[in-house]
Amino acid sequence: MATELDNALETIITALTQEGQPFHTSPFERGGVSMPAFTAAPPTLAHFFAHFCNEHKEVPFIVDGDIRLTFGEAYQAAVCVAEGLVEDHGIETGDRIGIAARNSANWMIAFMGITMAGGCATLLNGFWNGDELAYGIRLAECKIVLADDGRAARLEGTDHSAKIVMIEHTAPAQGLANVWKVPESFEASAAMKMLGSLGPDDLATILYTSGSTGNSKGAYSDHRGVVSGIMNYVAQSAMAKALMEQKGEDVSAQPCALVAVPLFHVTGAIPLFLQSFAIGRKLVLMPKWDALHAIQLMAQEKVTYFVGVPLMSYEIATHPDREQYDLSACKSFAAGGAPRPVEHVTRIKEAFPEGFPLLGYGLTETNAVGCGNFNENYLAKPGSTGRASRPLVEIGILDDDGKPVPQGDVGEVCIRSVANFRGYWRNEEATKAAFTDDQFFRTGDLGYLDEDEYLYIVDRKKDIIIRGGENITCIEVEDAIYAHNDIAECSVFGLPDERMGEVPACVFNVKEGRGPVTAGELREFLLSRIAPFKVPLEEHIWVVDEALPRLGTQKIDKKLLRAQYTEQLTAA
Repeated sequence: MATELDNALETIITALTQEGQPFHTSPFERGGVSMPAFTAAPPTLAHFFAHFCNEHKEVPFIVDGDIRLTFGEAYQAAVCVAEGLVEDHGIETGDRIGIAARNSANWMIAFMGITMAGGCATLLNGFWNGDELAYGIRLAECKIVLADDGRAARLEGTDHSAKIVMIEHTAPAQGLANVWKVPESFEASAAMKMLGSLGPDDLATILYTSGSTGNSKGAYSDHRGVVSGIMNYVAQSAMAKALMEQKGEDVSAQPCALVAVPLFHVTGAIPLFLQSFAIGRKLVLMPKWDALHAIQLMAQEKVTYFVGVPLMSYEIATHPDREQYDLSACKSFAAGGAPRPVEHVTRIKEAFPEGFPLLGYGLTETNAVGCGNFNENYLAKPGSTGRASRPLVEIGILDDDGKPVPQGDVGEVCIRSVANFRGYWRNEEATKAAFTDDQFFRTGDLGYLDEDEYLYIVDRKKDIIIRGGENITCIEVEDAIYAHNDIAECSVFGLPDERMGEVPACVFNVKEGRGPVTAGELREFLLSRIAPFKVPLEEHIWVVDEALPRLGTQKIDKKLLRAQYTEQLTAA
């Protein structure tokens, strides 16, 4: 049954999408299938930046240590980068230009300048080693890579043919000096000329899918897809703002977000970085994750919105020094990139009674759009990723043949929208396998829709453990483990077994200052909560002292853990 909040949000988004309103949609055909597209969205990222940077010209935009830039200043810097790329480096429309650098103001300006010059912003994973970076460069056929000292050093001696152009994380004119050229006039600049020729079907970005080896795929999108993904998030933000205004809340303060996730990941790129242009949001950067430093920045800059992997918001909520700082400005604690344990939802709400935990679900291939679960509804259904994000997204729960399964049944979660990527670079076979005939993207996640159209992710399709014919979902076991008050993080995966085919296994670590928790104690705890066949044997439970390994997207690297512990058992 739809809740009062569901009905209120439905009324608001319906009004915002009426003809003449900012988020009105018109039919767009792709692959013989009609889907909604925004009627008045900017045609490209170049037009998007030009419009919103002018609209918010004097508004604070980037805080990166001592560097502070307005939207107007960031745009002027990007104009100079675009000029340098075109005039000094010969960049042409569609050329892939890699960014291999940590988060910084200059990372953002480089992204703007590349797309404003007509190039394809190719977001190399900053956590990769040299060979993995070189693989990504070769795969995308990058003409140039803008690299900071750390990544350039990793690339030395590796196999790639791109021109490496050094950038620094100082003030833009200095840090981007190697791609910086002041045009003779703004009107005659390369960026202004590109506004007359760049179109929505031109190549805009390549982002890399998660992978623990160098075999990641390059998901490429046109400008229509990226802008559509951004504007769908803006529609959701406009909906949330209208709801707050209806409740009499003061929404006059400038939105402000902490940048605690990698910008090369789709969560950092689309809903966090790029959406900020449209909503006039200030972005506060931190060089690496540290919960106390995050709390200090949030208090100092009056951060209103936080997004990170689930453990980040949980660490903020449970930090022993949290109450020494005023975090009352922050009303939203969003999570993406991994399921959020149910326990985290209630703990965050307890720590921030005036705010709400939020959960989003999207993928690199969907330009981050998918579902969202908000406020009271998230508290009521903490295991759900929410409803399809209006107005663009359609969710399908499909079988292996691409046909819908009955309501409530588990199938593959599939997403259809104009924001979807166009394919995997130079990999037609993988591209074809990624889509159904009617243009749904196959996420590889298993899930179901409840009677209120709320999506529940059951597991990764490939990660289900089949123990003697019984399916075990890793998320269910992980949720049971997280119910233990002393567990900081865990991962559940399958191990090969001669008798059962597969058996469940897990690795975990304990919160600082807690424990110890033995494998036997955790097994006894789990046996009181889930069926015995789902509980790993004591010899298949490992306690570690260090943080669990993560992919560039900050998801726990389950593939690596499975390989490590399979090898360990085989060697025993």
